[in-house]
Amino acid sequence: MSTDHFDKYFYYKNSVQEPESDCLFIDETFTSLRGYSPNVVREDFCGTFSFCCEWVKKDPKNIAYGLDIDEEPINYGKEKYLSEIPKDAQERVKITKGDVLQSNLPPVQVICALNFSYFIFKERAELKAYFESAYKSLSSDGIFILDCFGGSQCYEANEEETEDEELGYSYFWDQDSYNPVNNHGMFYIHFQRTGEEKREKVFSYDWRIWSLAELKDILSEVGFSSSQVYWEGTDEDGDGDGLFTPTEKGEECESWIAYMVAKK
Repeated sequence: MSTDHFDKYFYYKNSVQEPESDCLFIDETFTSLRGYSPNVVREDFCGTFSFCCEWVKKDPKNIAYGLDIDEEPINYGKEKYLSEIPKDAQERVKITKGDVLQSNLPPVQVICALNFSYFIFKERAELKAYFESAYKSLSSDGIFILDCFGGSQCYEANEEETEDEELGYSYFWDQDSYNPVNNHGMFYIHFQRTGEEKREKVFSYDWRIWSLAELKDILSEVGFSSSQVYWEGTDEDGDGDGLFTPTEKGEECESWIAYMVAKK
């Protein structure tokens, strides 16, 4: 690979995003709860909005709204992802540069906040205001989908390397610090291509680690009729298998990922 250009969003998508899997989970979960498939979704903190582009490819009736405050990833998504899908699908992707707390977009059937993006809200009042905004933006049959992570490993400084031999690089998830008084943590993503120096702090996240119990409480307070945790299963090696099922009891493990699904 050339050293004169480093496409950070390409490596980010390849390392941490699975828009096809997210679309499948959202479609199957909504259908199981409502008895029919959703067509209109909104991706909050959408970044390069690869999820939106994947969603509109699934069905000619599908529409995807994306909302993000940062213009740089939006412009990248328009150049790299939106331009690659059919023209009729492009017209069903509606991207807005704006604040998720002040959305004036049309009502949608599904709002999703993925890749733990809402962890940016470090005060309970802020997170509650966001959940209230999401609730008001949903149609009467709407559901709100969040992902969340936790486990004992999340409460200590650590760095995990994942190698991609096919593309010739390593992805590093670095939990640099954790404050048990307020659950605040500093996280970084580093990359290193084969034969090159490690690129430090390509992405930075100053977050609060919210628990599933806290999320359920706040979702109930803003009016959602119910919320359900979908827990990831494990494969024969004990690693996550990417399959999520509803549960009332999670496994006590070092690291876990789950979806939270709230019904209006």
